[in-house]
Amino acid sequence: MRMKRKNGFKVGLFALILSLYSCGAYNFSGADIGTATTFQVNFFQNYADQSPSSIIVPGLDRDFTLALQDLINNLTSLSLTGNNGDLLYEGEIVEYKVVPMTATADQRTAQNRLTMSVNVRFFNNTKEDADFERRFSFFYDFDAAASLTSVQAAAHEEIFDRLTQDIFNASLGNW
Repeated sequence: MRMKRKNGFKVGLFALILSLYSCGAYNFSGADIGTATTFQVNFFQNYADQSPSSIIVPGLDRDFTLALQDLINNLTSLSLTGNNGDLLYEGEIVEYKVVPMTATADQRTAQNRLTMSVNVRFFNNTKEDADFERRFSFFYDFDAAASLTSVQAAAHEEIFDRLTQDIFNASLGNW
């Protein structure tokens, strides 16, 4: 009796492994990488600092580029390359500004909104009908009494998380 259970367990385990293998590699990100094996993220130049209403933030372009590389690297089995990637991401930061959002009863600003927008061009060299150019934008609201420098780390983390996830979903999302 005990031997039948062991064999039944082995057969069931083998069937499960075989069925998962036959379905191809499964990942929890839902990424559809097709036949691509590499990706490339070109430097996202900060053109927002050329606008009169924008704020100059040294390293913003580098930090955003690295955040996008890290997300794709962590959610896929693709290898990062410096050139000739099967998937290519390029673009620029086109907006980075703070505007007042809400006012108090005595007409003072109660809350500010930091908005960042990036223009992204995506090229899939293994599936050309997947190429696109699109603008992505997100914001972070903070108390007007706080300075931008005091909230910048948290703001960048939240904005970068959302922007990079939106870019990933638009380019590789298979939901």
